[in-house]
Amino acid sequence: MNTSKSYELLVVTGMSGAGRSTVANALEDMDWYVVDNLPPQMLKPMAELFSITERALPRLAVVIDARGGELFQDLNEHIASLQSENIDVQVLFLEANDSALIKRFEQVRRPHPLQGDGTISDGIAIERARLLPLREQADLVIDSSDLNIYELGSKIAESFSNEQSSKLKLIIQSFGFKYGSPSDADMIADMRFIPNPYWNEALRPYNGQDKQVADYVLAQQGAQEFINSYVAALKPVLDGYIRENRKRVSFAIGCTGGKHRSVATAIEIAKRLQDYAGIEVSIKHRDLGKE
Repeated sequence: MNTSKSYELLVVTGMSGAGRSTVANALEDMDWYVVDNLPPQMLKPMAELFSITERALPRLAVVIDARGGELFQDLNEHIASLQSENIDVQVLFLEANDSALIKRFEQVRRPHPLQGDGTISDGIAIERARLLPLREQADLVIDSSDLNIYELGSKIAESFSNEQSSKLKLIIQSFGFKYGSPSDADMIADMRFIPNPYWNEALRPYNGQDKQVADYVLAQQGAQEFINSYVAALKPVLDGYIRENRKRVSFAIGCTGGKHRSVATAIEIAKRLQDYAGIEVSIKHRDLGKE
């Protein structure tokens, strides 16, 4: 295919039970054209079908899973082939931990599609191994372990709205290690080397969004040195993501509870990067309000 136009194609894949159907429904609600269970070999013909018409078409999303066996093994090659042409191909990988997946299969009383004569756990292990190369190349990984279908739908709406932008979308999120590290983060920084405002009774009721807490955190020994160095280190990484045509990236900043140090630091880092060329910065505080 040789065309001067650019088309947006989203490949939705990931673990069985991680929410592919929910994501497909959410995309359809946003007027995407969704094709489910498409063989990887049909990616290029489908993209060509979209390219030969002059009328406006919705963006195309294809849902592909590992049940295709040998057909699935060539998916990375087909994606690379399309990316070498004038087609904007992005890969969304849906992840979930083993316990969440097992619970979901048990609730619907269905076997894992790859378990054969084994257990659900056996099927999950086979699928993880088969999908690992694709997960490592994904543009966006979403962990649905702790998300219900409505929360997952909201996350998809947030990530794939109809608003078009050529800029890299950078999400800086704070979190608490006591609630687990975010598995969809591209980088994680640990702010627990700074004294915890939680132990200061005057600051405990507040959070990193409040001036008194932010001033305290940013004034601690090593805080400014870390932020200066971290932002400087992030800039060449962001430049590389832009060159590689990444659309979304997530940097996570953690502390113990996700209330004070990580929140103040995430806000400060976002401020320093908000005017950086080629990116759009947003902030999320994953665990704020849990304490």
